[in-house]
Amino acid sequence: MGFTAYGVFSCSIQTSPLSNTIRRIHHYPLNCVFPLQKVTIFGYGELGFKPLLAVSNVAAEKGSAENQANDKPRYKWVKIGSDITEVQKQAILKLPPKMANRCKALMQQIICYSAEKGSVSLLLEAWVKSMKPERADWLEVLKELDRLNHPLYFEVAEVSLLEESFEANVRDYTKLIHGYAKQNRLREAESMLLAMKTRGFTCDQVVLTALVHMYSKAGNLKMAEDTFEEMRLLGVALDKRSYGSMIMAYVRAGMLGEGEALLREMEEQEIYAGREVYKAILRAYSMIGDSKGAQRVFDTLQLAGIIPDATVCGLLMNAYVVAGQLSEACIAFENLRRAGIEPNDKCIALLLSAYETENNLSKALDVLMNLERDGVVLGREASEILARWFKKLGVVGEVELVLREFMHQT
Repeated sequence: MGFTAYGVFSCSIQTSPLSNTIRRIHHYPLNCVFPLQKVTIFGYGELGFKPLLAVSNVAAEKGSAENQANDKPRYKWVKIGSDITEVQKQAILKLPPKMANRCKALMQQIICYSAEKGSVSLLLEAWVKSMKPERADWLEVLKELDRLNHPLYFEVAEVSLLEESFEANVRDYTKLIHGYAKQNRLREAESMLLAMKTRGFTCDQVVLTALVHMYSKAGNLKMAEDTFEEMRLLGVALDKRSYGSMIMAYVRAGMLGEGEALLREMEEQEIYAGREVYKAILRAYSMIGDSKGAQRVFDTLQLAGIIPDATVCGLLMNAYVVAGQLSEACIAFENLRRAGIEPNDKCIALLLSAYETENNLSKALDVLMNLERDGVVLGREASEILARWFKKLGVVGEVELVLREFMHQT
């Protein structure tokens, strides 16, 4: 296909002042038919040339990059001299003798650290660049900072997780989360958990248990329950510590029935809580005078293979005393004695309190004589109860004797 034109063919060349491009303009004859053709238009870029402005921009960008590199903040690594404080000097002298030199170099800088020299991240960056540490070096430094309970421990640990030479694994995150949890720093622990997930690490039983323990200790029952339920949904094995943390969360919330339910669930799987967990539930029942609940937990504790001590027996006795079941409190004391457990001051005080309420002085004196015969010495609380009782009865001489005997023993 073509078109018809009438005239004379001619050609001229023009240069555009705005675009710096060369244009070829064709003038066709008026009486000829020519096919349409695409005309290529060349600019300086297409011909291999660069405008001066472009060259200038490249040079400017290169110079700007060099300036930025020079302007990048760096840590001022100063050789530790005699101008340090006595405390710093002693801390450096107490560094482990077998610690690697590269680790000692970093520890010295941390011990003498001040914000004027640069940030902690810049310090560690300088150390990595000059000393080329391995994972073992990082761990040695973190272990020493943890031993010293150094305030920069967490900051160094967080930076280390991002360093390639540290070769971070899920346990490193777990340890840091657990450390934050122990200090009730919930926000930092949750941030670390998010960072762990973002970097592709999966939450396991250890991490989730640490979170349950943290929320339990902080009294955040909702988050403790949600995390515990997440463990169930993920099919994570629940162990003694996992259950124990959740039970303690229920105890702190006053939900003792739910805590006992978890104890029974554990028994069905032949998992048994630690002594402190049983004592916590028993103590909670004891304080509110729920003698039935206290007796249940007391029996469960023994089925778990835990031998009751005087403290545990005292909690059971207190539950009966608060509930007004004084005869049961006395029976619990007798069972304690038959089991060969030496009663502590609290147990004796509870027994005397029960006898005082019943106004049974003769029975109280019989028990006291038996205790004296067995070499059991009255403590402060029991002596004060007995002295108060004697005063109430108007037996002044006996009161003075009890107080004099108590002062002699202490």
